[in-house]
Amino acid sequence: MSGDHQTLALLLFSAFIAVTLAITTWVGRNRHGSAEEFYAGGRLFSPMENGFAIAGDYMSAASFLGISGVIALYGYDGMLYSVGFLVAWLVVLLLVAELVRNCGRFTLADVVAARMTERPVRIAAGTSSVTVSVLYLVAQMVGAGSLVALLLGGTSEATRSWTVVGVGALMVIYVTLGGMRATTWIQIVKAVLLMAGATALTVLVLVRFHGDINELLNSAAEHSGHGKDFLSPGLRYGGDWTARLDFISLGLALVLGTAGLPHILSRFYTVPTARAARRSVVWSIGLIGSFYLMTIVLGFGAAAILGTDEVRASNAAGNTAVPLLALDLGGGAGSTGGTVLFAVVAAVAFATILAVVAGITLASSASVAHDLYASLRRRHAKPYREVTVARVAAVGIGAAAIGLGLLARDLNVAFLVGLAFAVAASANLPVLLYSLFWRNFTTRGAVWSVYGGLIPAVLLVAFSPVVSGSPEALFPGVDFHVFPLQNPGVVSIPLGFLAGWIGTVTSSEPPDAAKHAETEVRALTGAGAV
Repeated sequence: MSGDHQTLALLLFSAFIAVTLAITTWVGRNRHGSAEEFYAGGRLFSPMENGFAIAGDYMSAASFLGISGVIALYGYDGMLYSVGFLVAWLVVLLLVAELVRNCGRFTLADVVAARMTERPVRIAAGTSSVTVSVLYLVAQMVGAGSLVALLLGGTSEATRSWTVVGVGALMVIYVTLGGMRATTWIQIVKAVLLMAGATALTVLVLVRFHGDINELLNSAAEHSGHGKDFLSPGLRYGGDWTARLDFISLGLALVLGTAGLPHILSRFYTVPTARAARRSVVWSIGLIGSFYLMTIVLGFGAAAILGTDEVRASNAAGNTAVPLLALDLGGGAGSTGGTVLFAVVAAVAFATILAVVAGITLASSASVAHDLYASLRRRHAKPYREVTVARVAAVGIGAAAIGLGLLARDLNVAFLVGLAFAVAASANLPVLLYSLFWRNFTTRGAVWSVYGGLIPAVLLVAFSPVVSGSPEALFPGVDFHVFPLQNPGVVSIPLGFLAGWIGTVTSSEPPDAAKHAETEVRALTGAGAV
């Protein structure tokens, strides 16, 4: 890209940051400082607004950049991500959305603690929520580094590193100044921009191939270097039994992990009623379904138009496939149209990153303040201190995410998201489902369920090829991996459910039938919901 075109790209890109900061400042001036306002935006959002915000939270940059990139590199196997994210949303709609809204107040721990001994359950659920959030934040940071480095005309280590630091600083500003209200409005703006950008690119790809899907797929196979194998299973996950098991593990994590993501669960509290929560999910399903179908077209479009080698040459993990595709669709690197389209897509993707990291940071800081701090503080501590702790926690979590993001900058962002989903499915989903549907579930079962899923998931990742023992690992120079799979879900998710069951049946604490009945009525009818 020429210097003038790069300037234009940067101007468009900067305009979005200015708008989001203006929203944050505007919301910050009208806040009252209550916990309900900071964590749940005062529960004032309509189902449509919340549906767009949920879609904004869910349609991350990791999806926009990573999934299309994986499809461009591996064809059919990359489509698993799109299908998995899509199916997962049905689990959220059918199992948890309305019940969570009725039983909780701000966090996952509120739902579990409704019928358990509060302190140990809050500490366990808060710890797992923060772990999942930090893993998910790292994926967004890595995506931001790849994207902005490309926008600035280089992919140097220094550029990517400073980008990660800049994104971390911005997300801390959004959360600490604007809380849930600002975060939600940024999500809404971002969802509209992302859908518009993805739709425009999808239409341009289809126009390039005259609306003929077969021509698109055949061209993608031809330019991929793999021929017809590009359109069949096995290019990434079909080599041996280990790769196939990894495939199953990733699928389980994607489908089951969504219902355990803290920042998605917290969205159900921003509407006034359970009915509004359910309608929010219906709105979001339409948006999310359309978006993931478009990522498939964009992934195959990048392979067909650019070729797999060019995508890999720009970024080994494929994270820059969509911006490069936009550049080509607009007329090429030397054209104004190409530059404008590239800049718009880059700005949209960056907006996506900023919005999602703000949502995750808010959810994790709420877990720290509302679950961990509230469980450990002195009995008569003033309530407003909880919001102050949440703001301080946002700064600490932002710093941790920046550090880990710098370490993981060469990994594929969709793959990193798969890890976050695996931990969410292992640690959060079992305790959530047991709490909502199992009459005899006890406090010990709840605590064992969380740690029984969380600890194996984290340990298996630590001793997997993701961290050591392979050229793409976090530490490629050492090898201490003993677990052969990259995604731990196939082992850790059953362990989470098993630990919850063992903890319950070996517990001396009798199940509280009265509290269960109260929780059941509240979950199903909304009576007594906050």
